[in-house]
Amino acid sequence: MVFKLNPLTVENIFTILKNAIKNPEGLGIYNIKIEDDTLKKIAEISNGDVRTALNSLEVAVLTTTVDSNGIINITDEIAANSIGRKKAIFDKSGDSHYDNISAFIKSMRGSDPDATVFYLARALEGGEDPVFLARRIVIAAAEDVGLANPMALVVANSAMQAVASVGMPEARIILSEAAVYLATSKKSNATYLAIDRALEDVRTKDTGLIPMHIRNAPASGMADFGYGVGYKYPHDYPNHIVEQQYLPDKMLGTKYYIKDETID
Repeated sequence: MVFKLNPLTVENIFTILKNAIKNPEGLGIYNIKIEDDTLKKIAEISNGDVRTALNSLEVAVLTTTVDSNGIINITDEIAANSIGRKKAIFDKSGDSHYDNISAFIKSMRGSDPDATVFYLARALEGGEDPVFLARRIVIAAAEDVGLANPMALVVANSAMQAVASVGMPEARIILSEAAVYLATSKKSNATYLAIDRALEDVRTKDTGLIPMHIRNAPASGMADFGYGVGYKYPHDYPNHIVEQQYLPDKMLGTKYYIKDETID
């Protein structure tokens, strides 16, 4: 059975926080004064994680000096200092890891640099390995940009090496540059489709034999059996191109690489 667990709403967490400061077995042992608006701010910034909200409230209570009337006054400023920074909705070991990396890749593929940077930031803030992110950018450069802009793979690979060398926090800059470069680049998946078509044929069809004239003939006497005989060296011809058969007889006329209009 599969159960989908949704994050708590702000109102849910606000109610839990209200109960927490009244609970005699919890924070209710303290004389706490905190406005509802302040509690709601804690609830909002916890991003649906009640543990974060409760921990922040507890830190605020335990680190605030009791006034002369025995009251712990929790202000917006005290609450903000206790919260630190907004918790990212991201669990690098759970479903959100896969959701976030999927959104990151699809944003690059979809040519949306703003969404790309957003999901990159979300991943980094959630503790994702920057080298893992760099590897995904390299894959996207070949799969989604391809020959529409071959420099994308050069940039992505350089970024991966730099990220591994530099590390965080500076690696975030390198990742952002490479990811935005891909997002704003022309796209083509022609080579990606080509290799998958060819692999499918190799796995499922009788593709025939390699033509004799393009086979290797490392040993003397192999030419007597037809190895390499009749091969035309392209560089001996105008424009370095010459018509000759390369595919096996059974595969003649097969098209794997289909150039698209984004490739100059």
